[in-house]
Amino acid sequence: MPDAKVTTGLSRGELLALVIGVPVLIGVIIAAKPLVTSILNHILSLNPTMVYVVVGLLVFAEAAVFFGFIFPGETAVILGGVVASGGGVDIVALCALVVVAAIAGDSVGYWVGHTYGERVLTLRLLEHRRGGIDKALGMLRKRGALAVFIGRFTAFLRAVMPGLAGLSRMHYRTFLAANAAGGLVWGVTFTLLGYWLGGAYHKAEKYAGWASTGLLIIVVLVATGLFVRSRLAEKQLESTFEEAGIDTSTILARDIEETRQALEDD
Repeated sequence: MPDAKVTTGLSRGELLALVIGVPVLIGVIIAAKPLVTSILNHILSLNPTMVYVVVGLLVFAEAAVFFGFIFPGETAVILGGVVASGGGVDIVALCALVVVAAIAGDSVGYWVGHTYGERVLTLRLLEHRRGGIDKALGMLRKRGALAVFIGRFTAFLRAVMPGLAGLSRMHYRTFLAANAAGGLVWGVTFTLLGYWLGGAYHKAEKYAGWASTGLLIIVVLVATGLFVRSRLAEKQLESTFEEAGIDTSTILARDIEETRQALEDD
């Protein structure tokens, strides 16, 4: 019997959680609508200070300490925007906080890569992501600062691109300009997306209770689909990289050196 991870890109635990957890969650949303509504209302009325602190820290930590592999920062940003739609959190202040936290966190990630160099790649979180790192280095080599900007919009690249830019010796001023532009567009976009989703939920709940339930189910299904899609793409990339038959450390060392030379020439 083939390994589930080989055929789906997900570990057995992740596959089991999706097969069982998603239908159960949808069932709970439908069967326990009053309870779900109560929980959501509590979330929407969270203490503003807590929202600012939690969202800011999660966004900052995403690239600064590679926390994005555990919890994507955009999830926290969207949830923060949802809470802001209830009026308890100032949407402008939240947007500004997210942008500043994103820029600061990426800058720390850059200096970690610049200071520790290739030793960063020995971290356990990066151990089975050699193909993704190689692809990110290729983007840096070919597109320079544009790769930093584009990387802000993909969970994996958002976590590793600042560190790779640092160890590849990209000029900090070049990195900062691209990082600030990406942080601004990403931060404002996803905060406002959460704000819009929260507003849509409030309207649906006001005019038709079951419409809000349908909206929650759609959100669950879309989030599940995006998760599976990202894992499939990551698994395919890693498989292709490993099947090349060349020592991965040798490939990465070569590509890091080529990236450094390319960035020095810019």
